[in-house]
Amino acid sequence: MSLRWEIDNKVQAFKRWARQRLGRATGDQRHQVAGKPDRVVGHLKQPGGKADDASKH
Repeated sequence: MSLRWEIDNKVQAFKRWARQRLGRATGDQRHQVAGKPDRVVGHLKQPGGKADDASKH
């Protein structure tokens, strides 16, 4: 996994986390709910890329 992909995944996870926190702070259910699945996807991409890197060596 390239460094760019890792950074993109972490940025995606952070943006969704921030959206979720904004929803909590403002009481906006839509932002709270919308942020969770995307945040999880960003975190799930990380181990898959690391396993791919390990298999190349």
